[in-house]
Amino acid sequence: MDVGRIIKSEDCVAEGAAWLAAHVPRFARALDLTGPLPLRLRPDGFDQLLSAIVSQQVSVASAAAIWKRMQDAELVTPTAIVAASDEDLRAAGLSRQKMRYARALAAEGIDFDALRSTANEEIFRTLTNVSGVGIWTAEIYAMFSLGRADVFAPGDLALQESARMLFELDNRPKERVLREMAQEWSPWRSVAARLLWAYYRVDKGREGVR
Repeated sequence: MDVGRIIKSEDCVAEGAAWLAAHVPRFARALDLTGPLPLRLRPDGFDQLLSAIVSQQVSVASAAAIWKRMQDAELVTPTAIVAASDEDLRAAGLSRQKMRYARALAAEGIDFDALRSTANEEIFRTLTNVSGVGIWTAEIYAMFSLGRADVFAPGDLALQESARMLFELDNRPKERVLREMAQEWSPWRSVAARLLWAYYRVDKGREGVR
């Protein structure tokens, strides 16, 4: 099955950035401001998706603290989650809702190794079938844990705001509109996301000194 281009190195990201700059003039402008883009790859597997669930709707610092407690308690595998009591999970910092999500993920029995050779749309269907895993989480997983080069996350508020600033739109584009805009950035939509995130940080910093 053809899964498309896989980003494996900074050279892959640079290739995608050069393609975007050549095809979309505003991306060339953004790249001049951001400089080289980060690779941002991370491992794949159950613990990565569980970590994403833990991080939902809490600050970065809180998520990091909870995740460390879960790692210290060895609560990062399907077997451990299934065997854990409510008290175990609560002690690690999980809310009742996130306990339910963690157990749903553990019970789903996802073959994470098989996802590496699975088409993007099937990945999204598989992951969003789990309670607590929405399309944004599935897209981020495909981008950064599986290295998919042509995945975007148009529901991301920072991407929406960055697109508004870069393309000088009157309003922040909604998810559907940004998804349609991103069609023109294929086959390097994951690199376009990296560039928009980088531009968001740069432009917000420039706003602060104007």
